[in-house]
Amino acid sequence: MKRIITLFAVVSMMAFSSCESDNNYDADTIGEVFELRNVNFDYNATDGFNIYQKLTPQIFPSDVILIYRLTGTINGSTPIWQSIPRTLYTAQGELDYDFDFSREDFTIYAGGNYNLALTPQFLNNQTFRIVIVPAAFSKNIKTEDYFSVVQALNVKENQVKQIQL
Repeated sequence: MKRIITLFAVVSMMAFSSCESDNNYDADTIGEVFELRNVNFDYNATDGFNIYQKLTPQIFPSDVILIYRLTGTINGSTPIWQSIPRTLYTAQGELDYDFDFSREDFTIYAGGNYNLALTPQFLNNQTFRIVIVPAAFSKNIKTEDYFSVVQALNVKENQVKQIQL
């Protein structure tokens, strides 16, 4: 009888120890933020105006990328981040920012219904924040608000990594 109770106790301990909560996310659920500062869009006949960047290391297949463009500041010190994709309405016409990504890279595009070279202020010296969002978070955050995203990911301003093109 003692052996049965001992066996039952060991099995119970193993069962309960394997039923732990995953409230603390695994290493593959770490959000990261990167910044491309003062970059210019390149032009090629195939893709038009774009900024291309490889991801090193590659992201997990379940992760997503969000991209935000710096549109200005409040009082010179509080940044205003606008989510992409976005359409801007200029005096010349419509300008669209968009992006795509894979596990290995991302591309930010600028396109429009007019000659974008007429508005270099939207193509040159641009600053973008690239946020890698783990799948565990992607359904629970307001992706249009940069500050909500980084708060949910617990990323501090001093943790934003600069990318050099």
